[in-house]
Amino acid sequence: MNFGQFEMPDGHIILASASQTRQEMLKKTHLSFHAHPSYIDEEAIKYAALQEDMPHDDIVILLAELKAQQLASQDPGYVLGCDQVLVCEEKLFSKPANIEEAKETLAFLSGKTHNLLTAIIVFHQHKRIWHHLAKASLHMRVLSPQDIDDYCLLYADHICHSPGSYQIENGGAHLFHKIDGDYYDILGLPLLPLLSFLRTRGLSRVTP
Repeated sequence: MNFGQFEMPDGHIILASASQTRQEMLKKTHLSFHAHPSYIDEEAIKYAALQEDMPHDDIVILLAELKAQQLASQDPGYVLGCDQVLVCEEKLFSKPANIEEAKETLAFLSGKTHNLLTAIIVFHQHKRIWHHLAKASLHMRVLSPQDIDDYCLLYADHICHSPGSYQIENGGAHLFHKIDGDYYDILGLPLLPLLSFLRTRGLSRVTP
């Protein structure tokens, strides 16, 4: 049975991201959208921001905004930009470049609580109209070197795709004893606040 899709009355929706996880989340809501990757030099932007002592909250919002802005300058539709950073003991983490960096990250996070900051920005008619910042706290259990080696071997295809070297939806749950935060936020897209906002702008189901 085809239940139709959810669409906006005054413009199409564009997800400025290559993330398969974010795309799958939106697809499961039957939201009509197109995905177009937006490329910015994230590491250079983070480095410059940290040099200026920019708060971590502002850094992740800036990254999401720049991603959305890049596409919004060319398209008047609803452009969604997202970004996520991990902070532990005031240290900002980026995605590991390789397995060895992933192991170093996991060793640092072992037995500690870290925060995931996830930002989403919406542009429409070339202007920023909304943003949301979500925060989640994840409490990692103490990991032995063997635990880390085993985890990286078993989930090698996923660990370099997130700043914490894990994906909750792909085996990452094994690493934690407690998680405080919304599941969608942790996956990298504050889905519930986004849908609530889009409904205020006229999001509705279009039947086939």
